Amino acid sequence: MLKFGVLEVTALYGNIMVAIDNSEWSNYAVCIALDLAKRTKAKVTGAHVYAAQLHGTRFRQLEPGLPERYQSEELLQRQRNIHGDLIGRGLGIISDAYLDVFTDQCRQADVTAERKALEGRNYERLVSDARESGYDLVVIGAHGLGRISRAVIGSVCERVVRLVDCDVLVVRDDRALGTGSLLVAMDGSAHSFAALYKGLALSQIYGNSVKAVAAYDPFFHRVAFRSVTGVLSDEASKLFRFKEQEKLHDEIIDEGLMKTYRSHLLRAQKIAAETGIQLEIDVLEGKPFEAITTHVEQMRPSALLVGRTGMHHGAGVMLGSTTENLLRFADCNVLVVNCGREEATATSDTEESAAEIAMPWAIEAEERLERVPSFARNIARRGIEGYAREHGHIVITLDVYEAARQRFGM
Repeated sequence: MLKFGVLEVTALYGNIMVAIDNSEWSNYAVCIALDLAKRTKAKVTGAHVYAAQLHGTRFRQLEPGLPERYQSEELLQRQRNIHGDLIGRGLGIISDAYLDVFTDQCRQADVTAERKALEGRNYERLVSDARESGYDLVVIGAHGLGRISRAVIGSVCERVVRLVDCDVLVVRDDRALGTGSLLVAMDGSAHSFAALYKGLALSQIYGNSVKAVAAYDPFFHRVAFRSVTGVLSDEASKLFRFKEQEKLHDEIIDEGLMKTYRSHLLRAQKIAAETGIQLEIDVLEGKPFEAITTHVEQMRPSALLVGRTGMHHGAGVMLGSTTENLLRFADCNVLVVNCGREEATATSDTEESAAEIAMPWAIEAEERLERVPSFARNIARRGIEGYAREHGHIVITLDVYEAARQRFGM
């Protein structure tokens, strides 16, 4: 039995829910969920939601448009009763039919199963059941029966991903998790390291390879820097010494960001090696979701694993912007990993060691750093601290600051 922090391979997912609507993607989701459950001895619950009450409400809204002969209250009430009975019973029968197929599939796969026919608004009932039942994983198709050609992801799927508290596997195709390599997207956050742990555990279960990538975007900082220089007066430009700082800025941005993200991957590689897994790593350059999406197209993994939120998420954010875009545009199955309290504790040391603790700065050096534009200041700080560590300094003095500037060509 292998352990990754608080995770154990045999206890990776013990209670799985799969959303069922008899669409192409729902059928893919059932197959993948059952394959995973069989390998991990997990229980699988098939959930189908039907909206009888919603149809009743819609019928009442349409009543004013009925022919005049149907407008008496007696006839209207009779039609309401007939409509309600037909819709309620009809949708119930359809739900049972879907779940009968699911139950039979579970029986054939020798997987412990439960079935649930839920009445109400589809995404709301799926989310409330996920929270009440304590599932470890929700498996859901990227689209449903109502898919249109321009849709990149179904509205029910997107809302479920945002609102549930557990991991969510969004299924786009019928490739089982073991049919190709696994790809983990990392940015140094606790959520991304939790995704790494899940990827390593799945690799042990399926016997496939796993790769980790990190993407950084130096281009935005260059554009922003030049945007600032274009609006400053000559006097302000001289005060901030923008022309002198431009080369330093570019080199700190490029080298500092690359080293930061590479350090996360090297830490991930070390974690993998401790469990006997050889982790391939790669640093990608560009807008993160676009660079990772392009890499997915080239690599064709069986699944992309991402953290629910990233390193810089704000309070109240339910889904990180990079994860949100990957869900829409990555052409593969996507596992969104939610870092729980225990996992956060297990990964906190990892995240801290990857990002490294900030070094103390002398007042004079801090004052000099204030001359760097605010949008580039944190990157400059990291670059200078990296230089200081390389040369054995424990405090950023003005001399260390100036030496770092010279190192970057100033």
